Amino acid sequence: MVKMDDIQRRLIREVADLHDVPMGAYNFRANGALAGRNTTANIDIRSKEGGSGIDILIKPGTHNESVHIPVVLSESGLKETVYNDFFVGEDCDVVIVAGCGIDNCGAQDSEHDGIHRFFVGKNSKVKYVEKHYGSGDGQGKRILNPVTEVHMEENSTMEMEMVQIKGVDSTERVTEAELKAGASLVVRERLMTHGSQTALSVYKVVINGEGGSADVVSRSVARDDSYQKFDACVTGNAPCKGHTECDSIIMDRGRILAVPSLEANHVDAELFHEAAIGKIAGEQLIKLMTLGLTEQEAEEAIINGFLT
Repeated sequence: MVKMDDIQRRLIREVADLHDVPMGAYNFRANGALAGRNTTANIDIRSKEGGSGIDILIKPGTHNESVHIPVVLSESGLKETVYNDFFVGEDCDVVIVAGCGIDNCGAQDSEHDGIHRFFVGKNSKVKYVEKHYGSGDGQGKRILNPVTEVHMEENSTMEMEMVQIKGVDSTERVTEAELKAGASLVVRERLMTHGSQTALSVYKVVINGEGGSADVVSRSVARDDSYQKFDACVTGNAPCKGHTECDSIIMDRGRILAVPSLEANHVDAELFHEAAIGKIAGEQLIKLMTLGLTEQEAEEAIINGFLT
């Protein structure tokens, strides 16, 4: 284990909302090394043999417990790929908090690629929070390329909160999920890019069981010269319900490409999508400015409310 410095502790606060060591299970990773770990009677964390990453094993029947697995990088030029597998037993109700923060004050690019696989047991409920954050005044880029793979058993539920608001120069987020009968997946993505940043979000959800449902919603803001692409597909192979939505604000010289798609392979698959891209409405700005806000303050208030 290693001792974290002030910068690393600040990154932990940003990506995991932690101001102290959390209750329950946790695994802290800093600059490619283990920085702290705790297991409980119901949640075990094991380092992978011969590889980079961990296995998180949650016993059947575990309720009202959490596991935090944040990663921080504060060395310029550090690049790593980590493989984390989550095995959630049947009849569980747990919260999993991940995320990565990169502080790069050097000239070399820093990159973290996290590959997460979830195996969610029957009748289990999982809330998963993943936040990405970048800081530092160096010329090196802050790069994050997360891959998430979700396998949901019958009547399981998973709620995913994917957040990236500041400081990440380049990201390619790929999320794939397969749902069995009665399984329900809810995804809420919040994203903001600025400067010359680029962000690609890909969601591929396949509903294989009767009564399965998926709801994938992204809200994003593209500022300055940044570029975003949202590519989401929901496939229904059984009587099911699926929805995907992209709602974006474009500012300055930003660019946004939305590619929602649906594939129905069963007569009783009910699927629909929505996509909207536009600038901040002038009447919204005027209304807030009449209350005493400057134009910039009004813009920030609108954006904050939109991304909340």
